[in-house]
Amino acid sequence: MSRREGVPEAFQGCHLGYIDGYVVSGHVPVRAVRKLLAERPAIRGIALPAIPQGSPGMSGVKEGRWIIHSIGDGAPKRHAIE
Repeated sequence: MSRREGVPEAFQGCHLGYIDGYVVSGHVPVRAVRKLLAERPAIRGIALPAIPQGSPGMSGVKEGRWIIHSIGDGAPKRHAIE
């Protein structure tokens, strides 16, 4: 499903969701999804690759920044989330 939606293999998460016309791949924080829906950029979606400790649904404590990647407007672009 991720390939079909244009999520590059290196950026695929363990979950894939569809939210208001966007693809969300991985354990993406709600704050990033809200920003996506508020700004409505011309992209296919966003991804948080791997399974960072402390991310939504995962145990542990968040350490440092997570890098959310925009997908579908050329090469994936990095966006740091505190």
